[in-house]
Amino acid sequence: MPQNEHIELFQKRYGRRLDHEERQRKKEARSVHKKAEYAQKALGIKGKLYAKKRYAEKVQMKKTLAMHAESDGKRRSNEEPKKGAIPAYLLDREQASRSKVLSNTVKQKRKEKAGKWE
Repeated sequence: MPQNEHIELFQKRYGRRLDHEERQRKKEARSVHKKAEYAQKALGIKGKLYAKKRYAEKVQMKKTLAMHAESDGKRRSNEEPKKGAIPAYLLDREQASRSKVLSNTVKQKRKEKAGKWE
């Protein structure tokens, strides 16, 4: 038995505390405050690197949220068009919302703006 597995062995034999999950949940909730405190206190290059890392995490989270919101937007609308208003060949086939097209154009404009300063 390797010397560094004594903790796992103890947990295997005797289990964990009864409130282990609750303690882990609370620890995770408090970690946000610890990270924010460190972000304010970090000086110099460490502060810049930490801020860059946190910003990258924030951007990634926003992208995933936007992707989920975008996928919800592309659904068939339940509204039936009025008869005789527009010919059938001029209508969109599924009357889908244009959220994806709009978001792509916004992204493209952001990329163009960012390209000006590079």
